[in-house]
Order: sequence, then C-alpha cells, then structure tokens
Amino acid sequence: MSNALTTYSSSDLREFSTQVFLHFGISRQDAEQAADVLSLADLRGIDSHGMARLHTYFDMLTLGRINPKPNILIIRDKKSLCTVDGDNGLGLIVGPKANEIAMDKAEAHGSGWVSVCNTNHFGIASYYSLKALERDMIGWSMTNTTKLVAPIWGAERMLGTNPISIAFPGLNNPPIVIDFATSAAAYGKIEIALRKGAPVPKGWTINHQGDMTTDPNDMINGGALLPLGSERELGGHKGYALAAMVDILTSVLSGANWGPFAPPFALRQEIPSRSVGKGIGHFFGAMQIDGFMEVDEFKKRIDEWIEVFRNTKPTKGQKAVLIPGDPEHAEEAIRRKSGIPLIQAVVDDLKDISKQTGIPFPDQQ
Repeated sequence: MSNALTTYSSSDLREFSTQVFLHFGISRQDAEQAADVLSLADLRGIDSHGMARLHTYFDMLTLGRINPKPNILIIRDKKSLCTVDGDNGLGLIVGPKANEIAMDKAEAHGSGWVSVCNTNHFGIASYYSLKALERDMIGWSMTNTTKLVAPIWGAERMLGTNPISIAFPGLNNPPIVIDFATSAAAYGKIEIALRKGAPVPKGWTINHQGDMTTDPNDMINGGALLPLGSERELGGHKGYALAAMVDILTSVLSGANWGPFAPPFALRQEIPSRSVGKGIGHFFGAMQIDGFMEVDEFKKRIDEWIEVFRNTKPTKGQKAVLIPGDPEHAEEAIRRKSGIPLIQAVVDDLKDISKQTGIPFPDQQ
C-alpha cells in the first residue's frame, strides 16, 4: 500500500465535502457547517478526523443510518442547563448547534452546560472548545464513542475513546487548547497505521486475549485499545476514570447509550447487544471569563503562564517544552499556506465518493 502524500487545497476539499453533504438533501447552511468541522481537523493536522472520515459519513447517510434533516430539540431546560435530542442528525451538525446553545446560556447566566443524546460522531472535540474563545469564554467539549477501550484489568472493549477538549484564550500568544482521547490513542490513529502497514507503539493496544500488541490488525480483529496511561502501573487507571467521567456526562446524563451499548460509527464495528438510550452523547460547556475576572487580565495571565512554561529547561535533544495545542497551531500555519496532504488510501476513498455521486473531485495542488 502506498504511503505517498498528495496535497490538495483546503478550500477545494471543503467544497467537495459540502457538495457530498448537499447530495443527501442536507441544507446548504448545515452542509457548510459539517464541512467546516472536517476542514479544521485536517488544517490542524488531526488527519484521522478530517477527509479520512468522509467516506464513513457518506456510507451512513447512504444506508439511511443518519437523518439528513434532523429536528434538533431542547427536551429539558433549566436556566444554564439543558438536554438536547439530536434526532439522529449528523454529529457535525448537531454538535455545533448544541455548542451554540451552551454559549448562549453562558451569555445569559455566566455558564452554560448542554448534554446531548441521539447523535453520532461530531469530529474533533477542539472545534467546539475553540468556538467559545471567539466569544471570550472558556470552552469545554466531550463525546462518548462506540466501545473500543478495555477497562483496567479488562480484556474486552467496554468504553469509547471518549475525548475531552478545553480551550483557554491568550492575548498575544495562541490559545491553550487541550484536546485528547481518554484512550492511549485515538482509534483513527490505529486506522491510519493499518492503512500505512505500520506498527503502533507498545502500550496502545491489546489483542483478543488481553496481551499487549503493536500490530493494528490485532486490535481491530477482536482486541482493544488501552486507557490513557496504558497499564495500571503506568497510570492507566487515571485514563480509565476520565473515560468513565465522559461516558456519564455525555450519555448517562443525556439519555444516550453509554459504555458497551454505544452504537458504532464505522460499519465494520460490532453492533451492541442491546440499546440503553438514543444514539451516542456529547457534552458541551461554556464559561464567561468576566464572571471571574476582566477578560484581558485573564488573557495576560494566560500569556504569562505560557511564557513561564516555555522557559522550562528542556530535556536533552529538545528545544523547548510543549504547550497544549502547540503542534496543532504549528501545523495549521503550515497547511493554510501549503495545503492538506492526503495519503493514497484516503484519496481513493474520496474518488470513490466522486464516482458514486458524480461530484467532481478536485485536482491536486
């Protein structure tokens, strides 16, 4: 399998995604919104959640497993809190709308917290936390996913990768953007390794017998991801606890399917034995900074925090310590100028969509 990269214009790929969503009768506003989420993933170098995901959305929409025209409703509401039912709409549409509700509630009450059920994969978690920065807020986002992760001392999949993102704005420095899966690695990284024919680092996965493995095929064929931290001796119980927290806030609290009952997004993944709710769940939060201190004062303090940590003595061979969000900020600056690199397997998937729909696939940059 070729690992060669071909570069495409970000705007061309975004327009291609928009046209694909329009193909299913999704409104232009919603199609552009969905494409925007995918585009930011690729721009920030989170390749597993950008154009690499489009064929799965295409498949699910083709099979009628996602509602292209959802009636997204607040089903329970109490001042700064609410639950939203996404009507099985595209997570790339339901997520942004629920996040806006959280921010609107924060404008009215100082903070806003929204738990969401009856939805599906919402893209990168940091898309939502970054949106809050545009309104001088601290943003939170998280989601549960289908079972892929073994609990500590477990040899089977019980939890999702359950990512968390929190973002804090700086004044002159880029924002601090925390965005991580509560598993040792995101499932998308296993898929990328499989496509490249490459091993994964030790500590990421186990096989179906519960033994550590570096072969992505072992994980996909009945194995599991490990929690953040890997084994208990290395802190894996902390990642497990974080995953449990996300599962409860996104799904137990909202009425979505939790733990091993969360439905799959990729077609080849196992279908749960039963349902305990509606779809998967998300959770969004927004806090007005000026409820704590003046916005510019907070941003200056964030700048100072960043600068102090940047001046930490680095380990041998490193120029400086990382600030959360550094790799993504750097990659975005490069890709906005030079375009989005795609591996051949992703290009082939996109060309397959083009063939099935008649939507022209853009030329390489």
